[in-house]
Amino acid sequence: MPSASLPRAVFAMDPVHLPLLFPDPLMARLRRTAEIDTGFVVRDFSDHAATTALADIEVLITGWGCPRLEAGIAASAPRLRTVLHAAGSVRSLVGEALWERGVTVSSAVTGNAVPVAEYTLAMILLAGKDVFAHRERFRRTHAQPTPAETSATGNFGRRVGVIGASRVGRRLLELLRPHDFDVLLHDPYVDAAEAAELGAQSVSLDDLLLRSDIVSLHAPDIPDTRHMLDHARLALIRDGGVLINTSRGALVDHAALTDELVSGRLHAVLDVTDPEPLPADSPLYRLPNVFLTPHIAGSLGNELERLGRIVVEELERLADGLPLAHEVRHADLASMA
Repeated sequence: MPSASLPRAVFAMDPVHLPLLFPDPLMARLRRTAEIDTGFVVRDFSDHAATTALADIEVLITGWGCPRLEAGIAASAPRLRTVLHAAGSVRSLVGEALWERGVTVSSAVTGNAVPVAEYTLAMILLAGKDVFAHRERFRRTHAQPTPAETSATGNFGRRVGVIGASRVGRRLLELLRPHDFDVLLHDPYVDAAEAAELGAQSVSLDDLLLRSDIVSLHAPDIPDTRHMLDHARLALIRDGGVLINTSRGALVDHAALTDELVSGRLHAVLDVTDPEPLPADSPLYRLPNVFLTPHIAGSLGNELERLGRIVVEELERLADGLPLAHEVRHADLASMA
């Protein structure tokens, strides 16, 4: 039996994620660190069983499928002092009432950034080799490409523009370092010296779009960034340029992007769209210059264990009276995704 001195905790998420987030060894560590019913998961904070469980908890372990944490949860869980989020950003999860009450919030967003950055790097390398166009041509002709058809192919000296030094953006910049890319960065919170430390040149957004062969989006989804790539800015990207979006669909004006893609002027790798998913009649499903995936860049399958491990390690720090390693501060949400 766990000691009464252990913090009391409860899960709040879609229970389908629980076995992948916390396989048996991790769940055993969690039980040694907190008093928790591992068979009970909250899906609705207004449910009677949930309100009973919340009354004396100190820690809420959240994940995808958790309801938004508004004033109601603050009232129902008067002893709550820590939220440990086994997923990505907490921007849409944690309401003002919890921030104002001083509840400490930790997120595994850094762990979730790893597969997103890996996916993005893979797509940059494939796009630089013009893999998608060569695949389409090979399907039609069954013939080896001619020198003329490969003259613009290759990653040596390819210029990559990264929009946003978010956690994913920073991880991507690390992954780009071993390759022979020329990297540009636009982020209003990063100066030239810090950008150079990250391995990139700091430039304005318009300059990045004008100069890059491949543009990758990693900015946060906030009012100031909605449709930051509108018709005028998409027009700045060179003919044949590639746009990669693994951040949020709302960062791009999709009507304007669709026009550019239908015309064939640009290419795109889109793991996120607006809306999501796109309507069944969207031409983006059929265009040969569009590589469309169903929001899979983030943690899936065995990658979820990385997120669960971060949460368990945070809980162990909490139990030992140590500072959390992945604490999210309210003031940082505007600059980090």
